[in-house]
Amino acid sequence: MHTNNLYHAESEKSIQDFIGDFEGIAQKSGFVIHNADTMDMANTFGLHGVAVSADFDLHMVQICKPEKAAKSLAANPERAVLMPKYIMLFTKDGKTQIRFLRFGSEEISAIVDDPVFPASLAETYARIVAMIEEARG
Repeated sequence: MHTNNLYHAESEKSIQDFIGDFEGIAQKSGFVIHNADTMDMANTFGLHGVAVSADFDLHMVQICKPEKAAKSLAANPERAVLMPKYIMLFTKDGKTQIRFLRFGSEEISAIVDDPVFPASLAETYARIVAMIEEARG
């Protein structure tokens, strides 16, 4: 996988502040945080009986645009393999680290044989990156 698939940034904001700002920005574009109650991986692991260190702060934020996703999956359920979109957040050296894995149109075409989906998904990835940029301040 090429490193240009990985959006890599950081923010001076805390993880919670970034998430709050991102959620407000995302809602304006019709996106929702799909997993608000399970994004904090320390809590999620704890629910499964797995303890992590007190400073473990990985958050896996799943973003979804339900109206678009429902129409897209109804048109072609094979698109589902590329539908979950996660923004990974963690702290390193006192700053919030932000990671987002995305694919270009050619890669999407290689995974899902669909003439419309690659351009649509690439557009969604670009919108998510723009929302992250706005939220990270």
